[in-house]
Amino acid sequence: MNSFAGPVGGAAPIIADKAPMIDPFGRAVTYLRVSVTDRCDFRCTYCMAENMTFLPKKDLLTLEEPNRLCSAFISKGVRKIRLTGGEPLVRKNIMFLVRELGQHVKAGALDELTLTTNGSQLAKYADEPLRKRRAPHQCLARHAEPRKFKAITRWGDYHKVMEGIDAAQKAGLKIKLNAVALKDFNEFEIADMLRFAHGRGMDMTVIETMPMGEIDEDRTDQYLPLSKLRADLEEQFTLTEIPYKTGGPARYVEVKETGGRLGFITPMTHNFCGAATACVSPAPARSTCASARTTRPTCAPRCAPPKATATCQPRSTKRSPASPRATISSSIAPTNAPPSPAT
Repeated sequence: MNSFAGPVGGAAPIIADKAPMIDPFGRAVTYLRVSVTDRCDFRCTYCMAENMTFLPKKDLLTLEEPNRLCSAFISKGVRKIRLTGGEPLVRKNIMFLVRELGQHVKAGALDELTLTTNGSQLAKYADEPLRKRRAPHQCLARHAEPRKFKAITRWGDYHKVMEGIDAAQKAGLKIKLNAVALKDFNEFEIADMLRFAHGRGMDMTVIETMPMGEIDEDRTDQYLPLSKLRADLEEQFTLTEIPYKTGGPARYVEVKETGGRLGFITPMTHNFCGAATACVSPAPARSTCASARTTRPTCAPRCAPPKATATCQPRSTKRSPASPRATISSSIAPTNAPPSPAT
């Protein structure tokens, strides 16, 4: 299988120009998000309609193609890669791509390889393929209470996800829990979720709900500004700003009472991140690489340039309203980031 920047079959070669990618604001692009599928085995109410129409499998890139694209991005200075979906672990033979990209980590060309997953398949994959790498792992739990977890995911099995988290931790993977904050649904349980995460040595990130296209529901009434959530949490915890960063847009604080980290992702109230990011979609088949197109900031023109996010866009697709951000996050290769402090 091809694991370097070069021709595949009759495809034109990707020129391995090692000049770094610079966005319009002068920032080096070092973080890449790669969506390997638009399919998911959950139907979370804030992310998908229950009856989805997904892309035909024939229209998806083969796993060799994102492997080739990622290799080209790495040659141009990308140091962190996140595999997303949909749910990436439902993609057939996904471990091929994990193993191929893992070679870049072993070689020192890539600092971090992470995976965004809902956790449903973690027990299956955490044992052998990931355990051998002793890799960090991040995991997303949408709600800490089984009944509400079922309500929000529609098809999700809470206990299966918890088994996956247990398996990942047993394998020595680093875990980070993500939770979407929803007004009048889980806003008063975030504190308990925080204690659970930090009690198991896991970081946690809370995310503002945001528009996701046609999802069967109007979530306007469930929007919860994280500024309010943070104020509520500060009635129970001491939150201190820290300079800790990942490749994503989260802003982190340290929780004095638990010793753990808590991140805030605010796409609505503070919709900027301070680092340039490149994104690759799984379709259309044989689409041009995102790096071949001009990067553009996703922020509004009034934003201060240092805070804008540069996003590389593939060609337009007939993509379903599935969102790569709605799944669990899992890291499957060594990272230079310090481990989460235990409580």
